[in-house]
Amino acid sequence: MSRLLSEQFLQLDLLLARYQAFWRFSPFHFSELPWAQTALAAALQQLGTEQNERLELDESYRRDYFSAFFPELNQISDFERTSFNNTGPIHTELPFWFSRDIKGRKLEQIQAFATQMQQGDLPVLEWCAGKGHLGRWLCFSQERKVTSLEWQDVLCAEGQLLAKQLKLSQHFIQADVLVEETAKHLNTDQQVVALHACGDLHIRLLQQASRVGTTQLDIVPCCYHLVATEQYQALSIQAQQSRLGPLSRDELKLAVQAQVTAGERVTRLRQTEVLWRLAYQELYQAVQKVKDYRPLSSVPKHWFSGEFSAFAYWAASQHQWQIPEDTNWQYYLLLGQQRHALVKKMQLVRSLFRPLLEQWLVLDRALFLEQQGYKVQVKQFCDYQLTPRNLMISASKS
Repeated sequence: MSRLLSEQFLQLDLLLARYQAFWRFSPFHFSELPWAQTALAAALQQLGTEQNERLELDESYRRDYFSAFFPELNQISDFERTSFNNTGPIHTELPFWFSRDIKGRKLEQIQAFATQMQQGDLPVLEWCAGKGHLGRWLCFSQERKVTSLEWQDVLCAEGQLLAKQLKLSQHFIQADVLVEETAKHLNTDQQVVALHACGDLHIRLLQQASRVGTTQLDIVPCCYHLVATEQYQALSIQAQQSRLGPLSRDELKLAVQAQVTAGERVTRLRQTEVLWRLAYQELYQAVQKVKDYRPLSSVPKHWFSGEFSAFAYWAASQHQWQIPEDTNWQYYLLLGQQRHALVKKMQLVRSLFRPLLEQWLVLDRALFLEQQGYKVQVKQFCDYQLTPRNLMISASKS
């Protein structure tokens, strides 16, 4: 077992447990800072608008600012950094059909993955392939034979048509990777790749591939909270013995809350959604004379291009109560803005621990593979601005 990976995990586990009061909570449930009588709370209350915005946008500045309160965070070393501009076994000339079929950041992510994955000539199995963009790039750039597993029939058909048109050695199989019989597509003489497979999808890959003894694995995990169980089922021995105890799905969401790729419109709608949910919460608590926070289900983003009142009526119908006709909508929007400002201060502190939690989860997966006899490396396969989910696990068996 790699002493380095194990030591990194234990260091992260210690810090996350020591400071869990600062990240292991939901800001929506609080009407004041959870650490109201501390020097940290005083510093947060004194933040001006300009400094607050800089802290939200600049992660290094944020870590420096809060280092007085959490000095150990600066001692955590990042995984090995790589760059998608590194030279590697990819064609330098980009065919027009790739820029046509794969847009923007996704193409750059695929190129980065192809450069930083383990190299060789084994047949490739692409896990949760979608239209098979990654597999298609590997067929073209590395002349690899690729089998692409995908659950949706329509994506399999579209991907197979593209491969046929381009005369590439890529074959699609419609399969649900969450069922046991999918393991029949895994074998020892194979390299399995998965770029941003969510939650249980990549966990099942780790479990099935290690059981079969697949020679090489290269995966970039994503959406750790998308699991069937209410509490996270740790994979490695170290995580099963963690000081943190069981993590809830809501706590797992913190690991993926960093957003750097969203467009201006999406970012604006997301901010409006948070503001309106908090304003509705103020209205609900005032009229119902309660203090408890009541969550709402997800709602299409088009709701947040209309009026707050329409959203509030929808939310009230979900909670089965009636909003008074003389409601002062602007008053509750103002309360929502004040609550939103408070939530953002809490999120500033929680965000300090987001990368630690994600690294903890990635190392749980890496250590699990080591315990199955793999040699494992964890690294950043591309720049953080290209995708926040930029941690790659590469595992091999001799």
